[in-house]
Amino acid sequence: MQESIEESNGRRLLEETVHKVVSEAVPHGAALSSIAFVAAIAVIMGLGLIRLRQPPLVGFILAGVALGPTGFGVIANSDNVNLLAEMGVLILLFFIGMELSLKAFVLTLRQAVLVAGGQIFFALVVAVLIGLALGIGIAESIILGFIIAMSSTVVAMKMLDDMGVLRGEEGRIAVGVLIAQDIAVVPMLIFVSSFGSREIDIWEVAFKVIIAVGFLGGLLWWLGRRVKLRIPFAEQIENNVEILALGSLALCFSAAAASGLAGLSPVYGAFIAGILIGNSTLRSRVIPVIEPIQSVLLVVFFLSIGLLMDLTFIWNNLLLVIAASLAVIAAKSILNIALLRLTGSDEQTALIAGLSMAQIGEFSFVLAAAGLSAAALSGDAYRLAIAVTAISLLISPVWANMARRVERVATAGLTSYREALIEAYATEIGEVQRGRQAVDRAVFHARLRYRAARLALYQRRTEKAAKQGDETSGESVTSTDDSEQPAQ
Repeated sequence: MQESIEESNGRRLLEETVHKVVSEAVPHGAALSSIAFVAAIAVIMGLGLIRLRQPPLVGFILAGVALGPTGFGVIANSDNVNLLAEMGVLILLFFIGMELSLKAFVLTLRQAVLVAGGQIFFALVVAVLIGLALGIGIAESIILGFIIAMSSTVVAMKMLDDMGVLRGEEGRIAVGVLIAQDIAVVPMLIFVSSFGSREIDIWEVAFKVIIAVGFLGGLLWWLGRRVKLRIPFAEQIENNVEILALGSLALCFSAAAASGLAGLSPVYGAFIAGILIGNSTLRSRVIPVIEPIQSVLLVVFFLSIGLLMDLTFIWNNLLLVIAASLAVIAAKSILNIALLRLTGSDEQTALIAGLSMAQIGEFSFVLAAAGLSAAALSGDAYRLAIAVTAISLLISPVWANMARRVERVATAGLTSYREALIEAYATEIGEVQRGRQAVDRAVFHARLRYRAARLALYQRRTEKAAKQGDETSGESVTSTDDSEQPAQ
């Protein structure tokens, strides 16, 4: 009797367990289907943009917009996506730290610091003036200035690489300025996190900034005066891909967590960890292991950008969003070119490098999110900043085409921006007409070559026939003489 009761209870417990597993598997299966669908759409959009010879990251942003809460609603809750996107930002700073060449950065240090400082200063001045005119608080205006000042490292380097100048003077200057901006993100985030709803302690903020900048400067100076760092157990792990990947991620996230607990920004710790690995004997081993992970998380990051875009807000404020986006890109282009020219770059270098940094950067999303979480940025200002930043990234491929066209014009030996723009405009207008003329010329020359070939073939045949005729007549004369000689 007791055994039957235990058997019955065990059977009921088993049925309940199976029912629970099945009931939980269905929504998880649906979630996996959504993830698979999102990944497929992102790949399709990326391939479509590659087919159009544009950066695939624009396709990832558009996929996020289409699938987000204000789009088709495939992703209704973006909390998990945002967590992965934040991890992507940390690994991006970690990777930038590893890729940082101290010698190349030192060569462009003066100009990079001057240009990046000028960008931040003028962006803050304009944002504060606009804030005073519209009645916006100082803290909110400063955050908006920080957001506008940043440029996209990913997009700018892609544009320069497509033009083939990433390793040239233009790329060297632009990358130096972008690295200076990435370093400036750290004190910016410290400022933004300190704004909050409470009263700002200027001395506390200044102390944190001095500590962060001083430690970074001392680290760069120390690393520049010594040989590569030796990592413990480097010989045992240098060929172990799993340990390299896991150890690098552990170091990145541990340094980010320690930096956050110390009251600094997590990206600061990730950047410091990247610099240490980049100046160690394991740098060449770690980079190819981390790069695929970084690429995947960056795709998630750009997807999250699209998810953050509020299509309803953009539609209700369409003119404001478009006008703000165009104004920011035009103003940043002019400011970048002017600052580069004032700091010693020639016209061609200033033009190409300045246009490549005209968009708003990916770290602006981090600054906007930090301002919103600190209650220093209002909801409408946050949505406007996100929309303008995303649109500037979407417009960047057009800017890349313009940069390539102007680069080709600049290499033709023109001496002023006015001549370059006139030539570029003339190139745009006369492209179809010159194309038709080129086709007509090609057809005409092909016909001439065809006729010349036919004429040469006819002449060779004529000469061959004449030669054969001469040989035949010679043979007949000889045979006649031989036959007549016996008769004589």
